[in-house]
Amino acid sequence: MESPDQLPAGTLQQSWLLLLPGRAYFSNHKYRPLGETNQSNQVVSKQEFVREPKRVNRIAWPMLVVTVSNSLSRLLPIFMLGHLNKLSLSSASIAISFCNVTGFSVLFGMAGALETLCGQAYGAEQYTQVGTFTYGVILGLFLICIPISVLWMNTGKLLVFLGQDPLVSKEAGVLAAWLVPALFPYAILQSLIRYLQSQSLILPMLLSSPASLLINLVLGWTFVLKLNLGNAGAALSVGLSIWLNVLLLGLYVKYSSACKKTHAPFSREVFFSLRQFFRFAVPSAMMVWCFTISRCSRFHV
Repeated sequence: MESPDQLPAGTLQQSWLLLLPGRAYFSNHKYRPLGETNQSNQVVSKQEFVREPKRVNRIAWPMLVVTVSNSLSRLLPIFMLGHLNKLSLSSASIAISFCNVTGFSVLFGMAGALETLCGQAYGAEQYTQVGTFTYGVILGLFLICIPISVLWMNTGKLLVFLGQDPLVSKEAGVLAAWLVPALFPYAILQSLIRYLQSQSLILPMLLSSPASLLINLVLGWTFVLKLNLGNAGAALSVGLSIWLNVLLLGLYVKYSSACKKTHAPFSREVFFSLRQFFRFAVPSAMMVWCFTISRCSRFHV
């Protein structure tokens, strides 16, 4: 048997490649052996050192705006309902915190698996796999949404069981139940965000997220303060704004030429990709969920 030193150049690296979780999709990609380097890139110039942070900032700062806008859209019900009475404010605070911990943070964390999968596929020039993985993640998140929806529809009873005030628990249960229609579009939204981010297509999200936040503000003001729909109106404004964001990004993905090469048909590979998705999604969700728990505990203390 040949020792590692006697193997041809690049064979050892390719053998390690077979151990990667995504080997079924990326084993055909040509990797450069470690011995081969680009002579012109051996020394990082001062211009390159300055240029790289600029490239990162062109993605980081817009994504910050996108993330903050999407987070604020889920907090607006607290601001709106706080203008009504203390009961509405208390119930909204409990319901939003409960839904963030048990639902939105879980979906946000699990969707983070798509960053790894799409990043690997796009970097390996397996462009159709980017679309296949996106379909698979949306399908996987929909499966997770089902038990979360059942939990949210019984939030009022659960809060009473945990010793919360019955009146506050009842109102919080109403808000959580009306947030169920926002759960499924949120799964699609997080998948589309990762899909576009892996291709460095940031501008569509930078336009759609603040726009949906503005619509959420207008709808919340109309439903809660003008039509007196209370908790149901606040949750309805959140759901409609998320659906609007999904619609805008979906139209861009469908009709933009920038996304054409990553389009993929819905096939059996979508179901096969679920195994890859859950392998990355579970630890990603645990990290985000633990961070959310610690943040909420500090907030309520």
